[in-house]
Amino acid sequence: MLLLRRSRPAPGSLAHRTAIVLRWPIGLALVTWQYMWRTTPIHRSESAGDDHDRPPPLPPDVVDDDLQPVEDGVGPMFHRRYWVRVEGAQQQPAEVIAALAGDPNCAAPREVAVFEKTRGAPGAMAVGDEFLIRMPGPWDGPVRVVDRTDTSFRLATLRGHLEAGQIEFRCRPKKDTLVITIEAWARSGDRLSHLLYSRLRLAKEIQLNLWVETCLRLAAGTGGRARGGVQVRTQRLPAPPGG
Repeated sequence: MLLLRRSRPAPGSLAHRTAIVLRWPIGLALVTWQYMWRTTPIHRSESAGDDHDRPPPLPPDVVDDDLQPVEDGVGPMFHRRYWVRVEGAQQQPAEVIAALAGDPNCAAPREVAVFEKTRGAPGAMAVGDEFLIRMPGPWDGPVRVVDRTDTSFRLATLRGHLEAGQIEFRCRPKKDTLVITIEAWARSGDRLSHLLYSRLRLAKEIQLNLWVETCLRLAAGTGGRARGGVQVRTQRLPAPPGG
């Protein structure tokens, strides 16, 4: 018996990009609905930051003209940490990060972000690899891997990204639990994104939903359960003069 399968658009093709864009209105509505009815508590706090909240230095061998460091951004800098404590996990920290590094789409909600690898071997992650994160609106987010350990990896933004800065994903043991953390240091990439993020707060809420949902999906993927909800802590540093 001959089985007919519907062909899928090749990653990166016009048809594939179009399919992603067409999902966004429904996807954003779904994520908003999930956010409104989510029973997992989210504990948010925001305060003034200081020099301890600045991003880690970039390794010199990953820096080139394509990079979009936090210094090139617009407006205030936000140091934001999302974390969840997982009890009863059946995975070790290295297993959690290996799965996410091999395929970031395994945890990131495809309704608002789709990772496409543009440089590096599939199914793995190494320093120098690059991804294009397709997001709602005209803000495809190119990033580069600038650090990789057994239990973490860090990405830096490239030219054209909605933001300028870095983001790190890590998993650590803490007593009888695992702590999954997403930590970002970023400014808006341009004036428009600054308006949407800092003024209208639209992009900020989309981003919050994205990383909270990623934390919860990673927690569920360990075979354990989140304890105490998701913590979201933000430190805000004012824009430098002229920035």
